[in-house]
Amino acid sequence: MSNKVTVLGSLNVDTILRIPRLPQPGETLKMDDIGVAGGGKGANQAISAARSKSHVTFIGGVGNDVQGEMMLKLLKEDGININNVAKLNEGTGQAFILLQESGENSIVIYGGANQAIKTTVIQNAMNDIKDSDFLVAQFETPLEVTNEAFKLARELNVKTILNPAPATDILDELKKNIDLIIPNETEAELLTGIKVVDEDTCRQAADKLIDQGINNVIITLGKQGAYYKTKDGVCELVPAFKVKAIDTTAAGDTFIGALVSKLDTSFSNLREAIIYASKASSLAVQRLGAIPSIPYKDDVEKQLNSK
Repeated sequence: MSNKVTVLGSLNVDTILRIPRLPQPGETLKMDDIGVAGGGKGANQAISAARSKSHVTFIGGVGNDVQGEMMLKLLKEDGININNVAKLNEGTGQAFILLQESGENSIVIYGGANQAIKTTVIQNAMNDIKDSDFLVAQFETPLEVTNEAFKLARELNVKTILNPAPATDILDELKKNIDLIIPNETEAELLTGIKVVDEDTCRQAADKLIDQGINNVIITLGKQGAYYKTKDGVCELVPAFKVKAIDTTAAGDTFIGALVSKLDTSFSNLREAIIYASKASSLAVQRLGAIPSIPYKDDVEKQLNSK
């Protein structure tokens, strides 16, 4: 049976600038190539979940512009319900990605319509949230909207997953309504004050987040893998699949969307879901772009089943 997932998040048009390396202050650097693709953490996570066969509803905002039409078309192509995407007077969100030859990237974001949505979008989406197994959000939309969504989800007995990116202080009211938090090592450090470099420091950071009232924690560590810990004390570092990365842009988002598509609402299969999500992410980083790189369920399972 497929999970029903609602994603509250960002919709961005990505402009990808391929460069040998980051320029130094005052330096002019020649670009190797330029491309445009759909993106935004919310869109990436929603499409990842949809391509892993979840039934996905999106809550967010776009502008009344060609970029907005492009993003709505991309969501519809993957069968995502867009009835709760508001068309606003602000411009559609955009991201400018500096992609280095190493595969690492640096990103500058214009929030636009993503930052203009109001809490009314949550009330309008109540029936879709109520019908969901999971509600997923990031921090590329206003905090008060996320807080309202998670409060409603808790009232409706819908499990909540927060990807705290970009990292910022989490409201105490929001913490008590988070069932699973998924930061990377940088975000985990900003949230806990603990520099995350290995399994021991992952455990310390996870303990601190659990002490704050968050039941389950996954800290993604890039090439090292993903560390998880539950409120019951179950914990493990699940190694990543070793591949040659070409573009890491949507790696974390692919992981989260794939994970939520496999996860049971009891969180009893957390390790199995992490392995599936890690494989999906490993496929994404071997391709260029955000949305174009996100794999489909058949591809992921074929790779998992191959020796």
